[in-house]
Amino acid sequence: MTTRIAREPLAPVAQYPPELVKHYREQGYWTDDTLAGFLTASSARFRDNEAVVGRDGDGVDVRLTYSDLDQRSSAVASGLSALGIGPGDRVLLQLPNIVEYTEALFAVLKLGALPVFGLPAHRRTEIGYFCEFADVAAYIVADRHGGFDYRKLARDVIETLEVPPIVIVAGEAEEFVSFGSLRENDALVPASVDPLSVAFLQLSGGTTGVSKLIPRTHADYLYSVRASNPICGVDESTRMLVVLPAAHNFPMSSPGILGVLHAGGTIVFAPDAMPSNAFRLIEQEHVTHASLVPPIALAWMAAPGRLDHDLSSLRVLGVGGAKFSAEAAARVRTELGCTLQQVFGMAEGLVNYTRLDDSDELIVGTQGRPISPDDEVRVVDDAGDSVGPGTTGHLLTRGPYTIRGYYRADAHNSEAFDAEGFYRTGDLVSVTETGHLIVEGRAKDQINRGGEKVAAEEIENHLLSHPAVHDAAVVAVPDEFLGERTCAVLVIAGEAPSVGDIKRYIRARGVAAYKVPDRVEFVTEFPVTGVGKTSKAALRRAISESIAAQLS
Repeated sequence: MTTRIAREPLAPVAQYPPELVKHYREQGYWTDDTLAGFLTASSARFRDNEAVVGRDGDGVDVRLTYSDLDQRSSAVASGLSALGIGPGDRVLLQLPNIVEYTEALFAVLKLGALPVFGLPAHRRTEIGYFCEFADVAAYIVADRHGGFDYRKLARDVIETLEVPPIVIVAGEAEEFVSFGSLRENDALVPASVDPLSVAFLQLSGGTTGVSKLIPRTHADYLYSVRASNPICGVDESTRMLVVLPAAHNFPMSSPGILGVLHAGGTIVFAPDAMPSNAFRLIEQEHVTHASLVPPIALAWMAAPGRLDHDLSSLRVLGVGGAKFSAEAAARVRTELGCTLQQVFGMAEGLVNYTRLDDSDELIVGTQGRPISPDDEVRVVDDAGDSVGPGTTGHLLTRGPYTIRGYYRADAHNSEAFDAEGFYRTGDLVSVTETGHLIVEGRAKDQINRGGEKVAAEEIENHLLSHPAVHDAAVVAVPDEFLGERTCAVLVIAGEAPSVGDIKRYIRARGVAAYKVPDRVEFVTEFPVTGVGKTSKAALRRAISESIAAQLS
């Protein structure tokens, strides 16, 4: 008889008001489908279609049909159950882009347990925090990836925990449970779960402290996935290259892995984001869709190897995770021969897409408009009053797939959500007359230069238009006179321009004098946060330390 692991039940989470639940159901946004159930339904419809292509934890190339994926995930779910893991338990997934990711994801969901999504870049501090904060019952990792041994990480983490999770390893398990052994079990009948219950805990993209956990329900998340597919041209013929870490919200649901598997298409896992590997897979697997963040899109467009591969199958390139400069966006069709789709969203909910039939002006110059007619968007000034089209303000939102609160974060929730349940995203945006959003920056990235406010991303966009600038970030540095000055930190492609060249170039762009960077620094790469975004905090610290050293 299986011994049940004693774990704390999931903490209460903020609920949608009953009137909104009723409305979202009546509109057909929320259904009785669940994330586990939809794979079984897809398997029945697309049984012999190719579902997943990629390498497994042993480095072997694998192709799974929908029937294969359904059967494997059910067997793994049974194996997890035999280990004492059951409905409501939290299971931390920290897997790279290997086929076991999809098996593990659906196995945990079929069990009625909740995935907690870690990223390959996370290390002891983050993983230890997730294990303790979410009271994780099992921790699933690869043996090695990118030269890093996750078994050693697991050892380091579990020795710090009073009640450590069961560690399961894809690949060489050593003293831990082998993921492959879980497939040897008989298939488990999926647990019955409430579609309005929490399906998983996603990570926030915050840049301070550890990531907060985001409780997403089956109903809200599946609506986002289903509604994204027609907007993004995803159907049974889609073959999507997954380059970004699979656990990110963007490659998982916008429309991502789940969208493609809902439509009957094929997921192609890339081992890394190197253009050479990506271009080879696009040609070899006839990839139709890919999703990238701006730095990777820039690298693809700059890679000479693109001319050596047939990329003609690529129809849509989604770019999100950070604002894509208009200058770079305008080059996508010429450089890569496909349609750009800008994506602006957040793991907390709201997702915006440019539409495939939008004008070039909207595709290049905006970050899209919301998925749902019931996505409520407010843009307000510092006093909380709504501003009109074309005016920059703070973005607030609520809707049928935006959360009502973070997990176990009451104090933060009181600041992040207003009394009407609107989520304060921290983004500065303006809205066009057509309802498209233009991301102007982050409120915390706003630089107060002697009373004049400078939106960092506005200046970054100007800098990115310079032919020698590969990537750019603008941060505040302390100043005794003005309070803050602006510092442009640049990654250069090719011969470096002088500081004077950069300042003259920005002045020539016709911006106000106070927006010309006071200081310019050149670096080889940017520090990043745990979820892969440029860490402005780390840049500020480095520049401040450099200034202090020069003055000492």
